[in-house]
Amino acid sequence: METDAQRIRQLADGLASGLAGATDDEVAAALAESVTSLRRLADVVGQRSDVLAATGRLAPVEVVVPVLGVDGCSAGWVGALLEPGAPRPRIVVAPTIADLVAMVRESTGIRVVGIDIPIGLPDNTIRQADVLARQALPGKASSIFSTLTRSAYAAATRLEADSVNRGLVGQGVGAQAFALRDKIVEVDAWLRTRPTVTVLEVHPEVSFAAMTGAPITASKKTDEGRDQRLAALAAAGIPRPSVLQGQGYAVDDVLDACAVAWSAARHASGLARPLPDPPEVFSDGIPAAIWA
Repeated sequence: METDAQRIRQLADGLASGLAGATDDEVAAALAESVTSLRRLADVVGQRSDVLAATGRLAPVEVVVPVLGVDGCSAGWVGALLEPGAPRPRIVVAPTIADLVAMVRESTGIRVVGIDIPIGLPDNTIRQADVLARQALPGKASSIFSTLTRSAYAAATRLEADSVNRGLVGQGVGAQAFALRDKIVEVDAWLRTRPTVTVLEVHPEVSFAAMTGAPITASKKTDEGRDQRLAALAAAGIPRPSVLQGQGYAVDDVLDACAVAWSAARHASGLARPLPDPPEVFSDGIPAAIWA
């Protein structure tokens, strides 16, 4: 079976062949730079595949452009910013997702924002992203809440949302799932402003499972669970942040944001994969997939 690295090298070879007929100096230079970049990416992908085959773990991520991983918290949103050459993630906090991204973009040209929140709301079906994420987390499937329909999120109360969702997909609405409503609606509205940055949905537990080769079953709110997640992040190339908690955000919020940032960095390098592949698209036109 052809590997990702082989496919990338074939693309590079095809571009290289095109150089022979290029007469415009600027076009030729751009093609040559693209060929070099593709071959470098092929080498990285091949090396990471070798590490995965030998150890069952993915190789440490390489941060090639600034990316932001975001998790909800009582203060609003907490972000873990990864930058090329930075010794550790920088932790930032803001009351809204728009404020957080705008604040980071004032000083850093972030390319990818990963968020631990459902993105792409279904009309009258169950999202395959949620189904596949549960399958990827044996023993931890309960950490994935079913995303409600768009009409259910428009309801003002849990009772109304329950009635709407049952009528559309045959599933009720739990208290924990409905508690995410305001943040889901906030991110959905922000996405409709068309922010000029790539925005991904990432679930931290799926990311941790991808890092280690298996789900981390210990609760993230226990010392054991926190230590295991810190170790997983370190092995995956994400050093311990200098700040792990503060006013309005807890240790588990920061660790989740770091895991989301790891997947965002993988996406920037062309290594992340979506569940499902390709993503679903509902009437809102927003691709719905969980990336890791």
